[in-house]
This record gives sequence, structure tokens and C-alpha cells, in this order.
Amino acid sequence: MRLHGKYLPTAMFACVDVCYKMDHAKGVYGGTREGDEVGARLNMQGLGTKKIVVAGLFAVGFALSVIGGMIVLFHCQRPEDRRLETSLAVSSPSPPHSDQNEQSCFVEARRRMVEGQLQGRDITDREVLKAMSRVPRQCFVPEDFQKMAYTDGPLPIGHGQTISQPYIVALMTQVAHPAAESRALEIGTGSGYQAAVLAELCKEVFSIEIIQSLADSAGKRLANMGYKNVVIRCGDGYQGWPEHAPFDVILVTAAPDHVPQPLVDQLAAGGRLVIPVGHFFQDLLVVQKWQDGSVHRESVVPVRFVPMTGEAMERFKK
Repeated sequence: MRLHGKYLPTAMFACVDVCYKMDHAKGVYGGTREGDEVGARLNMQGLGTKKIVVAGLFAVGFALSVIGGMIVLFHCQRPEDRRLETSLAVSSPSPPHSDQNEQSCFVEARRRMVEGQLQGRDITDREVLKAMSRVPRQCFVPEDFQKMAYTDGPLPIGHGQTISQPYIVALMTQVAHPAAESRALEIGTGSGYQAAVLAELCKEVFSIEIIQSLADSAGKRLANMGYKNVVIRCGDGYQGWPEHAPFDVILVTAAPDHVPQPLVDQLAAGGRLVIPVGHFFQDLLVVQKWQDGSVHRESVVPVRFVPMTGEAMERFKK
């Protein structure tokens, strides 16, 4: 259940109005800010016993308005939303990496991330939400950053690279439309977090990382966590992985200044390529190949990714 301040002002200011009319108390009333912050305070200087009673009534009224708002929100929330939250919290199947000794603080932080950063925005795909609720993000960041693993932003993983913001990982996965029988290609393994999310949803995941040490550590990490459907190799992802093409899903986690044609060529009919494109200003694009071989491009949202190196960078410099 999520509580939004925009449901509180009516009851709260009704109470303030009553108090004001009872004793003409002079006060300053806080308005709303983006529908999420509501405040009110009374000028208590010189109040006598009667005015203290008025202030007390105000406090009681405010408390009742909060309780009332929570009740209204619970009843107004769609039944399917409540079922989804229950499903994520209780009945998700145990992943291959299930760790009974995982610290409860990480479990709770992951739950808050899914509810606040993902469901609280526009991530609605049930399977994507379940995958994000299962993969322990703290395992994919350096130890010094583990306590920040579920914050709403990217984190450094070394070599000038980052692990993407949880919302961006979920968004890219959602717009890629992965399915149980999908074969996925990822360009830019990094620490392996996006590959793990894809592995929860796809039959096979092939991932290419240009930095050898990151490729090695990600491969070991995913193997130790029990993922058997992920294959990682070190190389330049610009040319894709033609030996294993075609792919139903291709995700690129670094930004070239154009869409690499080899990746488009390696899309299966009906497949989707999700890629950030641009140098300073970037857009997240979805490139879909239709059954007749034609291609449709759509811009999803402005983003900011590390630049794609290797052949993509060499072409940019030219």
C-alpha cells in the first residue's frame, strides 16, 4: 500500500478551518507541493488555555486525516495491484541463486525498490517485477557500495563503468518484451546484473563485455549464483554475436552515436533491439523488426549511459 499526500488536504484543512472559526487563531497554513507535501502550523505565541485546546484539536484532526487517507487509499487501490504486491512478497518461486542467509535489510530494500521505484512509476509487467524482486542487486556492486545497491541511481563498478539505475534496467527489460522461449543478446555485461534479470525471463542469454576483467568476474559471479542459461564472452559488441543469431531480444547497455546495423541484422522477425543512442544527449530507442523484415524505430525516454567503446567509438571519431 502506498500513501500519497494528495489525499490528505481536504480532511486536514477542514479541521484547520474549524479551529480557526472557533477561536480566530492566527496561523500560517502550508499548501501542497507537487501533490505530495501538506503542512500546517499555528502561531502559538500568546496562546492561553483555550488556544492550546484548539491546537490540540488540530493535531487530533490531522492524525485522523492521515488514518482516513490510508483507509481511502487501500480501498481505492485496484484489487489486481494488491494481488501483485502480495505475489511479489510471498509467492515468488525460489531463483537459482536463492540464499537463505541473505540479510533481511537487503530483502526489505529490494521490496521497497520494486514498490517505490518500479511499480511507483510505470513498470507494470508482472514477470519483470518478479524478476527484479528476485535478483539480489547487492551481489553485483563492489562491497563498499552494497548498502547503496537499491538506491534510485547508477553505481560505479570499476573501469569507468556503472551498473544502471534499477528503473532503467526494468524499463529496458519491459520494452524488450522477453518471453520464456526468448533468446537474448546483451551488449555490455558490466557486472552481470542485467544479464541476471534477463536470465530470469529468457531461455538463453548471450552477453558480450569488452573489458576482460569485467567479463571474467561477471561470468564467475553468475555461475556461482546458479545461472546456467547465460554465456559471456569478452569482445567488441558492435558486431553482435552472429554465431548464435538470430535473437528475439537485444539489449545494449552503452551508447553509440548510431544504431549498429549488425545488431539490426541479427534480430529475429518480431524481435526487439533496445539501445541508448547519442553522444551527449541520448534517447532510449526500441527498434522492432516486423515479419516482412522491415524495421520500426521508436524513442522511449531520454537517458544517460556511458559511451559504447571499440568500433562504435572509432566510427564516431571519424
